[in-house]
Amino acid sequence: MLYYVLICLCLVLTGVAGLQMAYMFYLDRLDKERKRRLRQLERRCRALSARLERAEERMAEQDALLGAFGAVPEQEDNWADVIE
Repeated sequence: MLYYVLICLCLVLTGVAGLQMAYMFYLDRLDKERKRRLRQLERRCRALSARLERAEERMAEQDALLGAFGAVPEQEDNWADVIE
């Protein structure tokens, strides 16, 4: 009878170890997916930052061109009228 209890105990412990291994593989896969997503987001951030810098340079060039011709746009805040 004691052998059956010990066999069942060994099988239960083996099952628990198997579940722990499966969970570790799952966590490892999640970690790899998160790292891949983070690299993708970092690449996108660099691309968007470069795009923003180019847009700011174009705006500065346009402002300089407008300033050279003396046509400086007025900086009025009419957003409150537009929103209402």
